[in-house]
Amino acid sequence: MSGTVPEPSSAAADPAISAVPAVPAHLQSFLAFDFGAKRTGVAVGTRMLRTATPQATIRAEGADARFAGVAERVREWQPDALVVGVPYHPDGAPHENTARAQKFARQLRGRFGLPVFEVDERYSTTEAHAAGAKDADAASACIILEQFLRQLP
Repeated sequence: MSGTVPEPSSAAADPAISAVPAVPAHLQSFLAFDFGAKRTGVAVGTRMLRTATPQATIRAEGADARFAGVAERVREWQPDALVVGVPYHPDGAPHENTARAQKFARQLRGRFGLPVFEVDERYSTTEAHAAGAKDADAASACIILEQFLRQLP
């Protein structure tokens, strides 16, 4: 049989046998975004490690350019779900960027067909700056993702 590819068996055609199993919860991966009109911070992390790693910030204005960068990241990392930071005023009241981030989250769901989780990201950028981050947007995305990961069972 050297050099030949075996014919698929009839068992492989059975969807119950050939179905890809669901990813175990502890191995799930996530891609997180700190949405901005000009820059969108990105981080990747796994449920098992419960940590996030910053990725290069997407520097793009306009939805088409931004989503091209997002699509690259989704193809590269193949996450099980996406996480979006949603900003609020200190008292919890929404503002115009709240609506923009929520719209971005809805667009992600529609474009990529992945579950999208929203996280209250109050003070994430302030925390990133206070930590001396070179790329505050990516650091903020890490903070958002780690906050989300801490909330998981």
